[in-house]
Amino acid sequence: MASSMQLDFNLQLLLEQLDQDELGKFKSLLKALPLPSELQHIPQKVEVADGKQLAEILIDNCPGYWVELVTIQAFDKMGRWDLAERAKDELRSKEDKYRSILKKKFWRIWNFWPGASENFPVVTQRYAQLIPFCNPKMLAGPFPHTVVLQGAAGVGKTTLAKKLMLDWTEDTLTQTFKYTFYLCCKELNQVGTCTFAELISKDWPELQDAIPEVLAQPQKVLFIIDGFDELRVPSGALIRDICGDWKKEKPVPVLLGSLLKRKMLPEATLLITTRPWALRELRLLVEQPLIVEVDGFLELDRKEYFLKHFKDEGQALRAFDLMRSNVVLFSMGSAPLVCWIVCSCLGLQMERGEDPTLTCQTTTSLFLRFLCSQFTPAPVPCPRRYLQAPLKALCLLAAQGVWTQTLVFDEEDLRRLGVEEEDVCLFLDKNIFQRDKDCEGCYCFIHLSVQQFLAAMFYILGSKEEEDGGSCQWDIGGVEKLLSKEERLKNPSLIQVGYFLFGLLNKKRVKELETTFGCQMSVEAKRKVLKCKIKSNKDKPLSSATSIKELFYCLYESQEEEFVEDAVGHFKEICLYLKDKTDVLHSSFCLKHCQNLQKLLLHVEKGVFLENDATSESDSEVKRSQSDDQHILPFWMDLCSIFGTNSNLVFLDITESFLSNSSVRILCEKINSANCSLQKVVLKNIFPADAFRNFCLAFSGQETLTHLTIQGSTQDDMLLSLCEVLKHPNCNLQCLRLESCSATTQQWAHLSLTLQINESLTCLNLTSNEILDEGVKFLCTTLTDPKCSLQRLLLENCHLTEACCKDLSSALIVNQRLMYLSLAKNKLGDSGVRLLCEGLSYPDCKLQTLVLSCCSVTEVGCNHLSKLLQQKSSLTHLDLGLNPIGVTGLMYLCEALKEPVCDLKYLMLWACALTPSGCMELSSALSTNKSLVALDLSQNTLACGGIKVLGETLRLQTCSLQTLRLNIDESDTETQKLLKEIRESNPQLTIESGSPDPRKYRRSSLDFLF
Repeated sequence: MASSMQLDFNLQLLLEQLDQDELGKFKSLLKALPLPSELQHIPQKVEVADGKQLAEILIDNCPGYWVELVTIQAFDKMGRWDLAERAKDELRSKEDKYRSILKKKFWRIWNFWPGASENFPVVTQRYAQLIPFCNPKMLAGPFPHTVVLQGAAGVGKTTLAKKLMLDWTEDTLTQTFKYTFYLCCKELNQVGTCTFAELISKDWPELQDAIPEVLAQPQKVLFIIDGFDELRVPSGALIRDICGDWKKEKPVPVLLGSLLKRKMLPEATLLITTRPWALRELRLLVEQPLIVEVDGFLELDRKEYFLKHFKDEGQALRAFDLMRSNVVLFSMGSAPLVCWIVCSCLGLQMERGEDPTLTCQTTTSLFLRFLCSQFTPAPVPCPRRYLQAPLKALCLLAAQGVWTQTLVFDEEDLRRLGVEEEDVCLFLDKNIFQRDKDCEGCYCFIHLSVQQFLAAMFYILGSKEEEDGGSCQWDIGGVEKLLSKEERLKNPSLIQVGYFLFGLLNKKRVKELETTFGCQMSVEAKRKVLKCKIKSNKDKPLSSATSIKELFYCLYESQEEEFVEDAVGHFKEICLYLKDKTDVLHSSFCLKHCQNLQKLLLHVEKGVFLENDATSESDSEVKRSQSDDQHILPFWMDLCSIFGTNSNLVFLDITESFLSNSSVRILCEKINSANCSLQKVVLKNIFPADAFRNFCLAFSGQETLTHLTIQGSTQDDMLLSLCEVLKHPNCNLQCLRLESCSATTQQWAHLSLTLQINESLTCLNLTSNEILDEGVKFLCTTLTDPKCSLQRLLLENCHLTEACCKDLSSALIVNQRLMYLSLAKNKLGDSGVRLLCEGLSYPDCKLQTLVLSCCSVTEVGCNHLSKLLQQKSSLTHLDLGLNPIGVTGLMYLCEALKEPVCDLKYLMLWACALTPSGCMELSSALSTNKSLVALDLSQNTLACGGIKVLGETLRLQTCSLQTLRLNIDESDTETQKLLKEIRESNPQLTIESGSPDPRKYRRSSLDFLF
């Protein structure tokens, strides 16, 4: 039980201040309170005891926390508030002692690297405001019991967590939390089996006596679990064998899992820090957490840090601009320590009068400069051989740590890898490696990026053990494994190692390392492996957004022109997804080496260019947007230069892209250059809206351009600019597709007049434009002009009615060139079909393909078409899909198919409400017809019986049909057997399965290839 040494006030002295009446009252109040089991058998002793004896009885027989609690309660009820306050004051000294220990432990958080004490308080204060229990304005309602601070390595999560501990020691959080406990996961990795009480009282073991008091008020307790991602626990260890008994000895993962799963102290508040890659596992453990993104230094913070680091403002701003010019490095600068590394490197170069520009060109060059700057290169005759072994040891440690996701290494880790302590001591004073401040006897790299860089160096250090870039005796994978998508998904830290490895393929950088450390680097072997990896998909178009992004990043890091050209020179097609400024930078470097590139698909996401971003409303935001664009536009210009330098590049597709006025202007200038060889261009849904007009102006006079697609233009003046392109005497445009574009009837009329001048255009697709019947009148006028060269015309979904069919019919009589006409998705009806048939029936009509899918055609319209086909007609392709013609309509068409004069080759009847009852007549027609080669009956319910009837004719090799499309039920064994027999009997017949969605399949439209 409690001893006198375990109580935090002198009970005997306090009880001796009571007179006999007061002592009796104290005993009565004591009896009224719930007595612990230990006092149940000694009530007599309590009755006759004086103050000294009563103190001894309570101290010897009862838990200390209970004695402290009931003593203060009894004094309050007796009116002896003076004694109650004396007891509270003495208890506060106990809490003050705990606070004093924690204060001493966490005070040094501001002094872990130069300049931190000046800059980090601003950062921690910013993110602390996002934590409910730190911000009184957020406490209107109950705040969440679990808060997760998520962010990249080194952005200040741990510093913020320790600052909260420091705030508690200075009474900032004491109104919210009576107790606060800090659990460092790096330290927990070193802790064996213990009780929960021992775990949380490790900073002050005497606190164990207060654990019952802690448990009695769990809502007043805050647990800070720092570095969840650094836990080294087997899979599932955190959810196995969880318990709620704080006295039981358990492995640390069990105790921690019990706390996270709310088995232990379910009402306590948890604050957890983690890197993003471990967030998924953490979410499986905690319920409804509030996720707070910790981004570290914002741009202004970084700039302020540079200004404080450099004495000269000019040098500070130059260094800042150099880091800002490297988008990747600038992003890494959100970690304050990376800013320090950059400032240290560039500052040293400026002091020596060296040009620091190339240092920030890539992340590899920066970290290489940082590492080499810590050691003075030895003269050539006497290289520093003594650095070889320590460097290899440190690189081995770094690689092992990255692969096992370990940031802190103990002496056992060093011993297991065969690394001697003296090997790492050389780097302890060089701001590369350091003793961990939280774990005694442990080491860590100053930042994860430094560890990743040294891990990459492991792969190029020449030794027999590392010839394959890894070893089975260590947990380190080879180069192939390092670059595999599967491993990178499991361990995101490997991504940056891969980038650094490509960066270390640069011959100049290798030479600098060899000069500094006296080590022989084995680069050529790694070159072969990496080259093999890159060329593994040589014959496939590089279209994966992830693969192209990764590849271009890696190649940019190398800055080795010959290597890059060898890696991408064979690519003929590339899909570029530009999601940020980094993608523009890397693509601009790599694309110029793709000399065999023929096809480029480009997608620019919102936010890459900010000049025209409507969300930037304030003047300061507009200025910043312009400043950001000024940094990226030179790289965009380099990217666009490929249109003037690569004569093989003939196809450009820009889809769903957010550009800016400046980026459009640059792109148009390059397209308009005399050396541009583009033949086919696709422009779909591009912002800003006037970009389409600017592109049209750039295309004017382009002799090579033959195919152009414009989709989603909302500017009326675009069509007028396009007409100027068509009027140009050098225009060779053959196929034009205008889809979902805004234009007035008058502008469609202007286009029609222009087509009478243009003699090159043969294909015109005006799908999904509101042309209306009035607009078609103007087009028909053009079609009747002898100079009109159109051969294919698509007017799908143009809001047309039967009223336009008379004009079209008249045009078809006169026009001698139009071969293809699609009127799909217009409500023409049977009357419209009748009018079209009048024109088609004339001998001079040359139309071969007519698409009437989804045009509200019934059996009446089929009757008109049947009569047309029974005459001498030029029509060879007919699409009636998605029209309710039914069996009667099919009968009319079969009458035509039976006639020898019918020259129809392709007939599309998909989704036409056909049933098995029409199959007998169709089978009869197919048995006599000699012209039909393709028939689409998909999306019709013919069933096995209908197919069996058709099969009687289809089996015959005399049947002219070559392709048949049906609805095929894979689970219907009888149908499958029947189709197999038909295929065996008639090998020349191909039977295909119809699309589940008829609207996604229109076979005849495929004739119009763009």
